[in-house]
Amino acid sequence: MRSTVSSLAAVRNLGILAHVDAGKTTVTERILYATGTTHKRGEVHDGTTVTDFDPQERDRGITIFAASVSCAWDGCRINLIDTPGHVDFADEVERSLRVLDGAVAVFDAVAGVEPQSESVWRQADRHGVPRIAFVNKMDRAGADLDTAVASVRERLHPTPLVVQLPIGAEDGFVGVVDLVRMRALVWSDGSEAAEAGPVPDDLRDEAVLRRRLLEEAVAERHPAALEEFCDRETLSAATLASALCDLTRTGDGVVVLCGSAYRDRGIEPLLDAVVAYLPSPLDVPAVWGTWDGTEHERAADPAAPFAALAFKVNAAATGRLTYLRVYSGTIEKGATVWDATARRTERIGRILRVQADRQAPLQRALAGDIVAVVGLKSARAGSTLCDPGAPLVLEPPGVAEPVVSVAVEARRRTDADRLASSLARLTEEDPSLVVRTDPETGQTVLSGMGELHLEVAVEKLRQSQGIDVNVGRPRVALRETVVRGVSGVLYRHVKQDGGAGQFAHVLLDVEPAGSESGFAFRSAVVGGRVPQEYVRAVEAGCRDALAEGPLAGHPVTGLRVTLTDGATHPKDSSETAFRTAGRLGLREALRACAMGVLEPVVEVTVTVPEEAVGGVLGDLAARRGRVSGQAVRAGTAVVTATVPLAELFGYATRLRSRTQGRGTFTTRPAGYAPAPGPAP
Repeated sequence: MRSTVSSLAAVRNLGILAHVDAGKTTVTERILYATGTTHKRGEVHDGTTVTDFDPQERDRGITIFAASVSCAWDGCRINLIDTPGHVDFADEVERSLRVLDGAVAVFDAVAGVEPQSESVWRQADRHGVPRIAFVNKMDRAGADLDTAVASVRERLHPTPLVVQLPIGAEDGFVGVVDLVRMRALVWSDGSEAAEAGPVPDDLRDEAVLRRRLLEEAVAERHPAALEEFCDRETLSAATLASALCDLTRTGDGVVVLCGSAYRDRGIEPLLDAVVAYLPSPLDVPAVWGTWDGTEHERAADPAAPFAALAFKVNAAATGRLTYLRVYSGTIEKGATVWDATARRTERIGRILRVQADRQAPLQRALAGDIVAVVGLKSARAGSTLCDPGAPLVLEPPGVAEPVVSVAVEARRRTDADRLASSLARLTEEDPSLVVRTDPETGQTVLSGMGELHLEVAVEKLRQSQGIDVNVGRPRVALRETVVRGVSGVLYRHVKQDGGAGQFAHVLLDVEPAGSESGFAFRSAVVGGRVPQEYVRAVEAGCRDALAEGPLAGHPVTGLRVTLTDGATHPKDSSETAFRTAGRLGLREALRACAMGVLEPVVEVTVTVPEEAVGGVLGDLAARRGRVSGQAVRAGTAVVTATVPLAELFGYATRLRSRTQGRGTFTTRPAGYAPAPGPAP
């Protein structure tokens, strides 16, 4: 059954998508076992699976990093990516979907469509990735195929085309009826392969009814099937299979299968469906790229100019591994390629077929392949590698904006430099992590997609790099502002210590800026009492004074300063003297003003299911948020509010718990607002 693959038509690049604990990794593990790639079944709870090879994945029992494996079935090579199911790692799913041709969406037979399975389904919709559905855990108490399919129809809105009927229920689940070929597949205890036979007598009427419903659903959506159905009032197995393939690849239908991956039941039919219904690289549209404003097409042809997209980088201490999807052309070991994103040449040191944490060397990779290469120095996730003589840039995967931040610092001073380089390596591997240094607080701030995301990143620093770090809430950059101003503040700057002295007198008015923000300066001096060059020096000195306010040393904003008068000396006045007078004079004036503290606020846009709006509005109010808008679209509510930035720490986790993981939010800076309570 397994054979060496040489044709593009015999390649399937697919991902496994699902909510946490729906069984993605177990499905992947059983696929590897069924195809003979592994010779022992790995278990998530034992930490022995192939794709969850990272120590944190094994400790936590969840998939954190997308892992690529390759196997063969029925003459086809299957390049498979097991993706994370936790919402914090949605960016890993996004990068994987960008390079895949198809996907298997796994659903829990008891829970049906869960929040994150809904999210990854929408991601696949955006990328136009054809899918088949596998309803897993049919052996669990409460498992029901019809209920799970109904939730798929209601929550995800595809047309489910159920091609199997379960034999037995819950603990008694032993097999399925194949409605396309009208045969029974039964897995007896201790048997690794299904036994094919006739449909059981007690299920025959139900199987005939469901086959009829399947034929009608297919005929409604497929012209050739409709023609045969009208002529013969039934569909042959060949016509039905061909129509299911067409509907899957166009997205007009989703084939639904069922089974229990943990008990090794339903995996072989799933593999047959992958080969029969999901597209090869030849069946998907050619990719388009741009270069110097011109669009270029690249077909999946090994003889075409080389073009590949880097979608994942593993910057380990032992070497830099770059994962590529080859869209066109052929690449050989030792070849020179053009990194069109960084605009530099790179050399391919080695080409590897990846089996999670193990690799097998290859001499070349062809269009349609997913491989890893060693030797690239500049390529990042999203970089395009191409033939130097035919450059183009492919559209990179989108990167989500981070929503949660923590402050990190090395516990030992000697680790400070290592921490900076290790953080750079982390962001190289995972573009959804962002590292920045707050210019005002001096903190190193690490931002990501959720608290678990950041927890995993920090633990990786400790485990992989051996750096002990302190983690805390980032400090909010406060501002001070003028609440009530003063006028007529006279400051005399006179200094004489031999030689040329310094002489400058300034008279300042300070008032709140009102609706204006920042700092405004103007001169009301008449009669040339202060020359224009000295006026500019006074303004520069006032700006210097804004760096530290009188309350707690925070920067000052939201004020207007007017230079109303001044005096000069024919010899001792200078720009330096007037700049000093401006700085010290404004500091003295600010001490005489009534000052207040401002805190940064952000505009938050929260998208939640309509039924969760009440709880979300209450939570925003508790966070001192002011709701500015609310709209409902197709059962989804969008709430806009202005919230103090300090109140958003931990909000991502809180929102997900209130909305069963279905709520999302984005933020953008909205300036500053008065902070409550006394100034810190």
